[in-house]
Amino acid sequence: MSNKKRRGNLIIVSAPSGAGKTTLCQEALGHLSGITKSISTTTRPPRSGEKEGIDYFFVTEDEFKKMVSENRFAEWAKVHGHFYGTDKKFIEKKMADGIDLLLNIDIQGAFQLKKHYPQAVLIFIHPPSMEELKQRLQKRQLDSELSIKKRLRESKKELEASKEYQYHLVNDEFSKALSELLTLIESVRKK
Repeated sequence: MSNKKRRGNLIIVSAPSGAGKTTLCQEALGHLSGITKSISTTTRPPRSGEKEGIDYFFVTEDEFKKMVSENRFAEWAKVHGHFYGTDKKFIEKKMADGIDLLLNIDIQGAFQLKKHYPQAVLIFIHPPSMEELKQRLQKRQLDSELSIKKRLRESKKELEASKEYQYHLVNDEFSKALSELLTLIESVRKK
């Protein structure tokens, strides 16, 4: 019998802004053990209720650029005018400890991570329709109308790029989408 410790999985979830990936990922983490969310570093200001070191590591643009120059990120990108990145040390420590990591990131970051970690699993969450996506973005009242239009344009590109993902689900009914996500994550973890 081998004493070799199990290495953690890297499970990446992406979706267009407003498709519900953050809520689905948070709920999934509440139902699963031995898995944790990855905490990204961002230059975006905290939203109401977000906490440093729990939701994100919030830094200035200068601090972020310094981290890039020090090659500290496994992936990083500028999304909707702000920088986001995933610290290599954070990923490596969790995976070495046998803990699965759930990453809720955009497609640019997902593809960068897949290059560094070919064993990473990519799951894409689709909105039921572009009209429903637009309504969700308007309903959450986080963005200006101009920002919503920009996010919808980006969404079309993301949906096209999602063809590279291994797994897909549609968030039309939350409980159904959550059940499908949990089933996918559990099947990946058993491999």
